[in-house]
Amino acid sequence: MKYNQFCPIAKASELLGDRWTFLIMRELLSGGSRFNELQRGLGNISPSLLTTRLRGLEEAQIIERKKIRSQQGFEYFLTNAGKEALPVIQALGKWGMSWARDQINDDELDVELLMLYLSRSIKPEKLIGNETIIHFKFNDLKKLQDWWIIVENGKIDICLEDPGKEVDVWFNTDVRTMMEVWMGDQSYKSAINSNKLKIVGLASLTRDITKWMRNSDFA
Repeated sequence: MKYNQFCPIAKASELLGDRWTFLIMRELLSGGSRFNELQRGLGNISPSLLTTRLRGLEEAQIIERKKIRSQQGFEYFLTNAGKEALPVIQALGKWGMSWARDQINDDELDVELLMLYLSRSIKPEKLIGNETIIHFKFNDLKKLQDWWIIVENGKIDICLEDPGKEVDVWFNTDVRTMMEVWMGDQSYKSAINSNKLKIVGLASLTRDITKWMRNSDFA
């Protein structure tokens, strides 16, 4: 969209103001680089619209595309211009935490997005040994109820099927409670005391979850 104004806010809005663009920037700044990674973090965006938005960001020199070696497809990386948008995205998120989160509807509780964020929040160097298995059970769901995060030699994977390995930490909760705890709306202690969250596992890991799985940057 063209505003036909020389104002820098208008010019920036022409580049970043389209629907989904800020969320694409969020995913890129969070470490996503491949098309399927970006689409998973964005939820119900169509592949064609994501392609269009990525092409527009590339034309604006906010991102650059690089062929994946020995594979089909591309990876997308922020240019210096894109990286310097980080304070803008952070400020938008902080504003949203203060003024746009009065009520989160049930249809906005995306368990796939939550698990993606939880996996990104894990600090492998703070875990014990070379492999850690974390099991989440969301008792309010009929589908996608069980999730496993597997941390092995610093690599983090999300799994919907039981890996058949001994679980180190087990969470039993509902999606809203886990979202609220991760976002900092309530503490692990308060969620446990209200019987909305149960955590079982190695004492060295359950004693302070935030040491190895940080809360949201906006918490």
